[in-house]
Amino acid sequence: MKYKMYDEILEQPKSIKDTLKEEKSHMKEIAQKFEEFEKIYLLGCGSSLSTCYSAKSALDFISDRNIDVYTGYEFFYNKEIENKNAGALLASQSGETADTVAALRAAHEKDIYTVSITNEGQCTMIKEADDTVVTRGGTEKAILGTKTYMTQLMSLYEILFSMNGYEETIKKEILKNIENLPSNTKNLIRKTEAENRELAIKFKDDQIFYCMGSGPNYGLAYKLAMTMFMEGALKHACPLYSGEFRHGLIERAEKDIPVVFLNADYPGDEMTRRSIEFCEKLQTKSLIYNMRDYSDMNPLMSPFALVIPLEWFIYYLAHFNCEDPGATRHIGKVRY
Repeated sequence: MKYKMYDEILEQPKSIKDTLKEEKSHMKEIAQKFEEFEKIYLLGCGSSLSTCYSAKSALDFISDRNIDVYTGYEFFYNKEIENKNAGALLASQSGETADTVAALRAAHEKDIYTVSITNEGQCTMIKEADDTVVTRGGTEKAILGTKTYMTQLMSLYEILFSMNGYEETIKKEILKNIENLPSNTKNLIRKTEAENRELAIKFKDDQIFYCMGSGPNYGLAYKLAMTMFMEGALKHACPLYSGEFRHGLIERAEKDIPVVFLNADYPGDEMTRRSIEFCEKLQTKSLIYNMRDYSDMNPLMSPFALVIPLEWFIYYLAHFNCEDPGATRHIGKVRY
């Protein structure tokens, strides 16, 4: 049986291409606006929060800009938000996520300039934000987010890396990688399905997965655990920074426990490699996804490369457990 998520995985290259075609010049204009701000907030929930984590972490490698990431209600209830010369990029698949809409309205009350990034052109966040980016993912049924995740993350990278003040060589390389994302994504979709289908067969009976990454890959580890394993495959999962392995997971790691490692040779991935070595001695069931096995893009683009094989793994993990990876029991695209 083929579920709707299958088609949505295949539609990602077109969604990225269409978003770039329609919104690229506009995102450049937004980047110029955000260059003026001393403080930038990235706000989202679920998969959208994970894109914020990854974008901030990527920028932290080349910039000292003052950027904070918040979930919607964390921002809404925070009494210490800096609002002088500040801007906020708010991400939401539906544009109706109650938490993020509340954050948008709180930002307006504090006179913070707002830009909504969403997949729905007539949603509340589009209507109420100071400016908008509409991703061209089309209707998406799978709750864990494929097309919307990729286009949303791409939009954040395009805006943030288009600002001035960074090391020019890296900036140009990242923007060129973004331009080539449609073709690179198409190749990854084609090349990684079969091997991850086989992996899913091996892991179909496991019930808990630990997901580890550093830098921009922590955002992907968060998405993998929170929205892919738990929402898509209905498996227990926990995301961890690689450097936090020895504070908790080290006491739970044991023979045949699945641990997913995301590695891109970031500075923090020294701890990823040490954790892999430790787990190998314990004979855990390690799934190691190395950026360099999948792409020659700049390592800061790792989430774009690694999410594709992970999508296939989750899709087939759900399939072999007779679950629709796009369906949910208690939540929906807008609000539970």
